[in-house]
Amino acid sequence: MQTSAMLPDFAHTHARPVHWLATATAMAAVVAGAGLLQPDAAEAGQPGAGTATAAAPAPGLPAPDAASVELPLACGGAGTTVVKKASGDLDGDGGAETAVVARCAAGSGTPPSGVYVIARSSAGTPRVVATLVEPGRRLSVGDFAVRDGAVTATLLGYSSPDVPRCCPDERERVEWQWRGGKFVETAVSAATTGSV
Repeated sequence: MQTSAMLPDFAHTHARPVHWLATATAMAAVVAGAGLLQPDAAEAGQPGAGTATAAAPAPGLPAPDAASVELPLACGGAGTTVVKKASGDLDGDGGAETAVVARCAAGSGTPPSGVYVIARSSAGTPRVVATLVEPGRRLSVGDFAVRDGAVTATLLGYSSPDVPRCCPDERERVEWQWRGGKFVETAVSAATTGSV
């Protein structure tokens, strides 16, 4: 076989230990650089997940406005109504979050409520970071507040489909606190049955 004068001579390309050492050093530098250049931590789980890893927002920003986000309510063309809201530092990062009770806008009756937490991303953009009560649970919310880093609420429900929707007959006092990277729900008092 003849070698063409146009082709390069590869006889000088035998790998030596210095070549492998240089390659390993370069790869180690790339891996270390990738470890230092990570994106910001995600600030929330999906609605309903109740989990979030918070990246601290810029200090001094006001609590997020509930009107600035789209709440995860399926209302068709009816729109949504924020019934109650309260703000405070729920995750201990120094920034204020807003907890809201919202439901579909209805001409009459009381549609079920959802309870949501709105926080700011590290860029300052408000977004829903947790769903504390899914509207599918068919509950209404009585008392509602943010105190000492916890969201507290009285959940009003129905013991059976025969109970008129105007008159919930179950009542439970609960709170949600940020623990271990998620909101944990705790009953403050046992659910009671009777006239509310």
